[in-house]
Amino acid sequence: MADKNINDVTRESWVLNTFPEWGTWLNEEIADKKVKPGTFSMWWLGCTGIWLKTAEDTNILVDMWCGTGKQSHGNGTMRKGHQMQRMSGVQAMQPNLRNQPFVIDPFAVKDVDALFVSHIHSDHLDVNTAAAVNKNCPDAKFYGPEKVCEIWQSWGVPAEKTVVVKPGDEVKIGKTTVKVLEGFDRTALVTEDDPDVTLKGKMPQDMNKIAVNYLFETTGGNLYHAADSHYSNMFAKHGNENHVDVCLGAYGENPRGITDKVTSVDILRMAESLKTKVVIPVHYDIWTNFMADPKEITMLWNFKKDRLQYKFKPYIWQVGGEFTYPDDKDKMEFNFDRGFHDAFSIDNDTPFPSFL
Repeated sequence: MADKNINDVTRESWVLNTFPEWGTWLNEEIADKKVKPGTFSMWWLGCTGIWLKTAEDTNILVDMWCGTGKQSHGNGTMRKGHQMQRMSGVQAMQPNLRNQPFVIDPFAVKDVDALFVSHIHSDHLDVNTAAAVNKNCPDAKFYGPEKVCEIWQSWGVPAEKTVVVKPGDEVKIGKTTVKVLEGFDRTALVTEDDPDVTLKGKMPQDMNKIAVNYLFETTGGNLYHAADSHYSNMFAKHGNENHVDVCLGAYGENPRGITDKVTSVDILRMAESLKTKVVIPVHYDIWTNFMADPKEITMLWNFKKDRLQYKFKPYIWQVGGEFTYPDDKDKMEFNFDRGFHDAFSIDNDTPFPSFL
């Protein structure tokens, strides 16, 4: 500490020395993880972003986002034509500040076999992730619906690396089969960047071109990624036609006049419809104006599970945390390693034995 000098410190040096706050800690953890046969592991990267790793050492990124929300009050008004304005006629700026730090360094990613993006919204489709994967993982392909691939290509991702997918498609990544399923993101349907375009009185966009859900069928179990889907009766159809072990749902507390996230009751309905074994809420972590307490889901599950004979459990995760299926399927909450497992493995050094 003594060799530091305040005259050498600048805003730029602070940014470079501080962000991402976790440095490459999580990158190293993922790289070092040896996934056992008959299991799969995944890490929550914030929002609906995950890193999926299989026993065959296949690495798949989904919706990894390294951007941010509002950074200034600006003029206090919402951008004309924003999907939230179209949805509810609001004019005041949405106070969507990013609530979670970056837990991974995108420019230190390596060994990624594929990047899957669910839909067109910028907290899922990220230019930083695209740049890092394109540079560091030259053999990785970019999978997404038609409009997602168009955006990637507009950013400079080579067209031959992008693969357009739609519901009904299946993709093989090593021994993992990725089934592309219908998405139910009605917010995406009112997303139109041109403020001069009016949606009222017109047929909605083709959902299949802008948003999809994914089912990752690994040799250790199956993961259903519902992206930003709202609740849909079609979850029951997906549950009938597929085997789901774990599902992720975009949970949150919707502000008045807004329907954008799945609330606690419908998280349970989604899990029941999909016939999953574990349901994990995500997305509630990221926006300050959509934050919700995931233990509300646990409370309602406890209230309903005996009467409705639920066959699944909710799992409360933490951003940056690992979940391994089936090892963790009966746990209810994640906690980070608290360390100090080797206490008194050497003599402690205090002024006298009962000092602490």
